Amino acid sequence: MNQPRVRATATALVALGFAATSALPAAAAFPEPEQPAFNRVSTIPAYENTDVGQESVAEISSVTKDGNTVVYTDAESKVLGFVDISDPANATADGVLELPGEPTSVYVADTPQGEYILAVVNTSESFTDPSGVVMVFDAATREQVGQIDLGGQPDSIDVNADGTQAVIAIENERDEELTPEGGEEGDLPQMPAGHVVLIDLTAPVADWTPETVDVSGLEGLDTPEDPEPEYVKYSPNGEKIAVTLQENNGIVIIDAASGTVENHFSAGEVTVDGVDTVDDGRIDMSGSITAVREPDAIGWVDDTHVATANEGDWKGGSRGWSIFDATTGEVTWDAGNTFEKLAVSIGHYPDGRSEKKGTEPEGLAVGTYNGVPMAFVASERGNFVAVYDVSDPSEPVFKQVLPSTMGPEGLLPIPERNLLVVSSEEDSADDGVRATLQTYEFGDTPASYPEIASDLDDPIAWNALGSLTADPEDPTRLWTSSDDALGPSRILEIDNSGAPAQIVAQTPITLNGSEVTFDIEGIWKDPAGGFWLAVEGATGAENQIVQVNDDGEVLRTWPLPSDVAEKMDKFGIEGITGQADGSIWFTLQRELEGEDIIRIGRLDPESGDMGWFGYTPEAPEGDGWVGLSEIVAVDEDTFAVIERDNQAGDLAAIKRVYYVQATGEPGTSDAPTPLTKELAIDVLPMLGDTNGWEQEKLEGLAIDADRNLWAITDNDAVDDNSGETRFMNLGNADELNPFPADEPTAEPSDEPTAEPSDEPTAEPSDEPTAEPSDEPTAEPSDEPTVEPSDEPSEPETSAAPTSDAPAPDPEQDEGRGGRLPSTGSALGLGAILGGLAAVAAGVTILRRR
Repeated sequence: MNQPRVRATATALVALGFAATSALPAAAAFPEPEQPAFNRVSTIPAYENTDVGQESVAEISSVTKDGNTVVYTDAESKVLGFVDISDPANATADGVLELPGEPTSVYVADTPQGEYILAVVNTSESFTDPSGVVMVFDAATREQVGQIDLGGQPDSIDVNADGTQAVIAIENERDEELTPEGGEEGDLPQMPAGHVVLIDLTAPVADWTPETVDVSGLEGLDTPEDPEPEYVKYSPNGEKIAVTLQENNGIVIIDAASGTVENHFSAGEVTVDGVDTVDDGRIDMSGSITAVREPDAIGWVDDTHVATANEGDWKGGSRGWSIFDATTGEVTWDAGNTFEKLAVSIGHYPDGRSEKKGTEPEGLAVGTYNGVPMAFVASERGNFVAVYDVSDPSEPVFKQVLPSTMGPEGLLPIPERNLLVVSSEEDSADDGVRATLQTYEFGDTPASYPEIASDLDDPIAWNALGSLTADPEDPTRLWTSSDDALGPSRILEIDNSGAPAQIVAQTPITLNGSEVTFDIEGIWKDPAGGFWLAVEGATGAENQIVQVNDDGEVLRTWPLPSDVAEKMDKFGIEGITGQADGSIWFTLQRELEGEDIIRIGRLDPESGDMGWFGYTPEAPEGDGWVGLSEIVAVDEDTFAVIERDNQAGDLAAIKRVYYVQATGEPGTSDAPTPLTKELAIDVLPMLGDTNGWEQEKLEGLAIDADRNLWAITDNDAVDDNSGETRFMNLGNADELNPFPADEPTAEPSDEPTAEPSDEPTAEPSDEPTAEPSDEPTAEPSDEPTVEPSDEPSEPETSAAPTSDAPAPDPEQDEGRGGRLPSTGSALGLGAILGGLAAVAAGVTILRRR
């Protein structure tokens, strides 16, 4: 019923001299989803194996030979955890094994003696007295069948493909608070030195004996007397073992048969340009770093090339990953700044880590799917896993990016079942952040993530998208903005014509010629030009409604009345929209002090008066609170609002869109007019349809020109948040409307809604038209009529009230009516539409009551 009104309005604005919606600028794009691809099919929190109130993590994982049971380390709970993935889409907790210390790694080995779980456990009393064991469990019964003393603190373990040999890195990690003689705090060397252990698994378990491989004293490393081995991995043919010495920035290649060092080399130093190096609330990719790589995880691309995740430790980190020739130590390929740019492109860049190690690629694994070797690289701080085709080690090809929960560390390819398991280590119940195991399936479905992104090569920085608005004419064009987590403030243009949606342009917000940072929580595109912003403040008095033109220049601002502002805390204005009569509508997020309703305000920009409606929220289901986070006009008196709680994941309960009708007059500040609400859609199931950790902040809402209702989530700038952003089509806004609609008028009135011009271009027929045509019954003149007829008819279905206001000057571009605050009140959209009576004659507009 409402779509014709939108179309008629857009056509009429062009007739009055406003430019039509311009075409989107040409821009490079994030790659379209390919297939086959990986998609997430399940997420299970680690606490399901312990207790919801207990801090539990998932770090390194392995899988039984049938591919049905994942075994993972939980150092916080000092257990091995088990997850049944026989049905990957319905992973279930399957118990724990208690351990005498913190497990650092695990491997399920199919040995000549049977299938066993080998868990390496740190039992150290101190940094200077390190110790550890390998605990051996029967994989079928989970009974302990052996224990081997390692003579030091272990880190990682690997087993060769035929299950005949295991290798363990004995790190004997440094004390980061100790200052060695002649050095600085945390420096090396710190004795005792670490080493590598080999175990022959062909003998009975009782005869398994560790053999030490000395990797100290190797020339060319930073502190060769204290190597600190970090990560170990067998080559595909089982003949060689790659070892990273992270704190020494070194890589060692061991001959597996003889247990001797075959080769070693420095991971080297690299200069990376085009990265953010300052923690300042901005993402400025013009910085440069020169740093040693300091690799953590390592994997074999083939039998001669190794790949490293260059996380960095105390001296560096190159913010990417590299491929080396294991024979010569030469760099075959390096990611440069591409890993950082990927994070920026998908809104996952952690600006708070800019002065340290950026995205911190920590985990890395290689697996072959459909005959294609693929490298998986996990960003510990950006919370994502990048996937590459490494068929050519000299030229890896980016394929897709997978979202994860916070701190992905363990990457477990299971190619035999076309699965990948990602385990994450960050867990904080108070912050709604839980460690999980997430399962992804490789199949014919195109990649579903990201749902919104900017160009990979030259990304527009974004995060924390808490607002959304749409072009009233072009259904593929929307706008959004980040809140004050990212500054300076910018209006971001979205091209929604493909998948993923693309952020293609940005307009900075300026005040008196200078860029500013607002906490933008709502945005509305004014069909007359420019935007209206809902700006939240740290205090009630700092909340304001801001009008900007299409160039982002601030034109006018409206603070909240003092009697409202003084009753507010940090929860302020949270959404904004506009109506054809020129009124601006906005919502507060929470109840004011002493009230049990949430206020929805109506601003008259001409007078500055604000009237108030009262909205009754649902009670929270459990801890936390429930509030409003967006408002958008559906028709002349109906609005859609987002009502949500402040919970995420399995505690999330209320993520809903309600419709309200504001048919009466707004109340006063002392007595807001109550509103009736009706549920339009429960969004929680849709938030869960990507099988991840449901996002807390469902915040942006907009209706596009095709009447689709779009929603977007705020990822809190990856701060205590996984970083995922959902951009969802909730359905047709009119079909979702729970309020009954008026029946359309069968016949037009006998009299036209406006007098035709004196010289019509076509004679009207003697008989009235049975149905209103799509085009007006008379062609408008080249110069639109700016004054209505002396006696206009105002049927109940007219598009807008008439007005004596003159038509706006088409050359002006200063917001609503083109007037700056100093020149008087601005011309409202209703006044513009009031001059359309002659132009829009014959167009019958229907509306909902």
